[in-house]
Amino acid sequence: MSDPDTSALLGQARKLQAILESAVDAIITIDGVGIITTVNPAAARLFGYAPAEFIGRNVHFLMPEPYHSAHDGYIANYRRSGTPKIIGIGREVTGRRRDGSTFPMHLAVSEFEMDGRIFFTGIIHDLSGQKQTEQALRQAQKMEAMGQLTGGIAHDFNNLLTVIIGNLEMLEARLTTTAQRELTTEALEAADLGARLTARLLAFARRSHLEPEVVNLNDFVLGLTDLLHRTLGATIALSNSLTPRLWPTRIDPSQVESAIVNLAVNARDAMPNGGRLIVETANVSVDTAMSEHLDGLQTGDYVRLSVADTGQGMSADVRERAFEPFFTTKEKGRGTGLGLSMIYGFAKQSGGHASIYSEPGRGTTVNIYLPRHGEVASTAEEPESHEPISTGKTVLVVEDDPRVRKLTVSRLEALGYATLVAADAHEALHILAREIGIDLVFTDLVMPGGMSGYELAHRIAVDYPGLQVLLTSGYADELVRRDADAIAHLKVLGKPYRQADLARAIAEAIESPTGPGAEG
Repeated sequence: MSDPDTSALLGQARKLQAILESAVDAIITIDGVGIITTVNPAAARLFGYAPAEFIGRNVHFLMPEPYHSAHDGYIANYRRSGTPKIIGIGREVTGRRRDGSTFPMHLAVSEFEMDGRIFFTGIIHDLSGQKQTEQALRQAQKMEAMGQLTGGIAHDFNNLLTVIIGNLEMLEARLTTTAQRELTTEALEAADLGARLTARLLAFARRSHLEPEVVNLNDFVLGLTDLLHRTLGATIALSNSLTPRLWPTRIDPSQVESAIVNLAVNARDAMPNGGRLIVETANVSVDTAMSEHLDGLQTGDYVRLSVADTGQGMSADVRERAFEPFFTTKEKGRGTGLGLSMIYGFAKQSGGHASIYSEPGRGTTVNIYLPRHGEVASTAEEPESHEPISTGKTVLVVEDDPRVRKLTVSRLEALGYATLVAADAHEALHILAREIGIDLVFTDLVMPGGMSGYELAHRIAVDYPGLQVLLTSGYADELVRRDADAIAHLKVLGKPYRQADLARAIAEAIESPTGPGAEG
């Protein structure tokens, strides 16, 4: 019959062994000079060694420099002075796995005595997942802050460009010599370039007005093949890998075409001595695990468009900043640094995500995830746009910027329209209540006073059914946060716009058979 004390000790030993084996965190025990005496299975999994490979070795082999060389000194200093650095306190340090890779970890150490000898037990918690989450959060917050700043700047700049372009066009009609017209033409071309830059800024800031359609991305890749061949040149081999039964997605076709061309140009510049460019499409179901690696992208079905090259690749620092507006590694004059930021904004605004995988010397792959759409893509062609028509109709202009308001009135009157003006939505409603014969309300989208152009349009749909509304904005934040199906009933003319664009949009809006709240 066994001794009761012995049985109790055996029971305690089994209990401790069970705790060690089931613990999620790594637990390692060392003696007074740093030699490992016990490890648990979690430690073996974390560091990549078999349990037997730990025993009898100095624990510093699990540490990179400077901890590796300094570890024995830590123990000696503690035993000599009693001043703890980690023991009884805990701190964040770095561990080294068998394959040489390092990872952040929290180390808590306790001291105990057994049979007259001093031992230390370390409990190690892997911080890799936590650090990745913190980094993703910081990156998301940085990109959101940059988006807000960028969108605001682009909004104000678009108002300035609207005034510049409008006045130049009105001035151009009064010039009498070819030299004078050449000057205004060059100025208009420069203003158009500024408009394209602000459009890219708004795409990054997710403030662009998208015109989504249900499409199959394979059609776009095939349709762009000839253009990409010409863009890439003879030294770069282009190939496609397209999933045969690709899911449809609802996106703005012009944005995705621009994204593909931008990525192809970037790839060409990264392969000065030639290489391969591969455009792939795939159906992807994002689960929880994948979502964590895609900055928290909502789980579900996506269509993935991948553009991969065999070029120079990116360092980790460059890859982290690649989506920032105006960040570029190209030499001065060869890029604005807005291509990738535009793609990032387009993907996010479409309900998806963009990611980059790249290593120096191993090329780059940019993945764009776009949500799957449940309907079959429509093949119906867009109706032809109407020619600008002026019939003496009356337009109520609602615009808070006085310069833009004055210019808009001048432009409309030059087209033959009568005008009324309001500085905000509330003033517009007062005018509508007392005036008759208004054929169209042409309103800015974002305005002070607590009522947006979108809300004004819906008030008009209720109180004045049949009255047409045309929206305009250089900063469509209010619009893009609304339900996509509701937005489809309202037309938006993006700032800055040309006189011909204004004439066409006004004519189409007035001639539209349905009001802003109508179905269809």
